[in-house]
Amino acid sequence: MMTRTDLRGACLQVRTVREVLPRAQFDVATAADQVRPILDAVAHRGAEALRELSERFDGVRPEHLRVPAEVLEAARAALDPQLRIALEEAIRRARIVHADQRRVDVTTHVVPGGTVTERWIPVDRVGLYVPGGLAVYPSSVIMNVVPAQLAEVGSLAVASPPQRENVGVFAGYPHPTILAACALLGVDEVYAVGGAQAMAMFAYGFAETVTRPDGTTEQVRCEPVSMVTGPGNIWVVAAKRVLQGLIGIDAEAGPTEIAILADETADPEHVAADLISQAEHDPLAASVLVTDSPALADAVDAALARRVPAAKHAERIHTALTGAQSRTVLVDDLAAGVTVCNVYAAEHLEIHTRDAAEVAAQIRNAGAVFVGAYSPVSLGDYAAGSNHVLPTAGAASHSSGLSVQSFLRGVHVVTYDRAALREIAPYVVALAQAEDLPGHGQAITARFGDEVPS
Repeated sequence: MMTRTDLRGACLQVRTVREVLPRAQFDVATAADQVRPILDAVAHRGAEALRELSERFDGVRPEHLRVPAEVLEAARAALDPQLRIALEEAIRRARIVHADQRRVDVTTHVVPGGTVTERWIPVDRVGLYVPGGLAVYPSSVIMNVVPAQLAEVGSLAVASPPQRENVGVFAGYPHPTILAACALLGVDEVYAVGGAQAMAMFAYGFAETVTRPDGTTEQVRCEPVSMVTGPGNIWVVAAKRVLQGLIGIDAEAGPTEIAILADETADPEHVAADLISQAEHDPLAASVLVTDSPALADAVDAALARRVPAAKHAERIHTALTGAQSRTVLVDDLAAGVTVCNVYAAEHLEIHTRDAAEVAAQIRNAGAVFVGAYSPVSLGDYAAGSNHVLPTAGAASHSSGLSVQSFLRGVHVVTYDRAALREIAPYVVALAQAEDLPGHGQAITARFGDEVPS
C-alpha cells in the first residue's frame, strides 16, 4: 500500500534522506496571504466580524461568543460516566508528568557583591486553541491547559469552533465534550470561535454588550493574550505566522506524522495498526516505516491491506498512506535506520526492535519517542502523561513539544554593588571602546567620577 524506498547501500547524507522522505504539501505562505483579510476584519470590527466569520466557515452564527457558565456545567453533567473517568485519569497523569517540569529560580554568585538570578516568570495571559474539524479533541484541551496551569499562568482562555450539529443548550457552541473537558479542568473562559478568526480574537481581543435571558445586560470582553498555543489546520497555522510578534506562538504545526523504526522482531499487526492510527487524523498525515527487514515490510503491507478497508475512516487513511509523505524505507541495518530517523525528525517515533531502549537512546531528533511494543503513540495522545502537542515537519531537530516551560520566561536579574562594578569596570570600558560604543563605557565611569578604575 505504501510506496517503498530502498536505501540499502546508499550514502545516508542529510540531503539524500530528506529528498526521499518528503513532507506533505503545506503552503503556509500562500495561506497567510489569504487569512490577512480575516485578521484585519476581527481587528477592526471585533465581535461582529467573529460572528460573520463563524457563519461563513462553520455554518453557525453564535449568539454568545463566550460560552456561559451554565452551558459548561451542563456539558460536564451530561458527560458519559466512563468518558469522564477516562478524562479525569488523563488529567491526573498529565499533571504528574508536567509538575516535574517546573524550573526553580537560581541565583549565581559571580563575584563577591555580584549576582545574577534567573527568575522563571509565567506568561501573563494565554489563548489555548482546540481544533474541531475532522474529529473532536478533548485530549487537546488537557494537553494545552495542564502545562499552562502548572506554570501558574495568570489568565487563560480556550477557543474552539462552534458546531452546527449541536442542538438544545449546546446550539452555537463548541462540541459538548470539549466544553466538559474545560469544566473538569476548571477553565471558565471558553469561546465559540474557530480557525484564523480565533487567532485574531486572541491577538486583538473584543468587547460587546450582550443581553441575558432575564433581560439584563452585561459587558463581555476577551482581553488580548500574550501567547497562543494549540494545534490547528493550515489557516490557524497561517494566522499564527502573520500574528507572531504581536503574540507569541508555540509552533507552526503541520499535519501529524508517525515514524516507526522496526526490525524482524516487530509484530506486523502492531506496526500496521500504529501507522493507521495517525493516518486517520488527516489525508495529509505521514506514516513512515523504517526497517532492515524486507520480510517485515511485506507483512506490514499485508496487514494494512486487510485493516484499512475495515477502518471507519478508510478513505482518509488510504489517502494518507498512499500519499507522497508516507512510505516504507528499507535500510541496511538498525544503525542506518537510526540515522534515517534522526534526519527525518518525526513528530512521533516508535521503536519496535530488539533492545528497544538501547536503540531509543540513540535517537536525538523526535518530538516524542515511544519505546517497545506496549508504548504506542495512541497512549501518548491520551493518557501516558506526556504532551501530544509536538513539533512537526522536521522541527523536532531544533524544537520541543509543549510543556510547562513553554509558558515560562527566564529573566536575568543582575545585582552588583559598587565594589563588584569597580572591579569589572576596566574590562567593560575596553569592550565598549572595541565596539565603538563609548557611551557604554561612560555609563560605567560616570559612577566613579568619570575615571576608569584601575
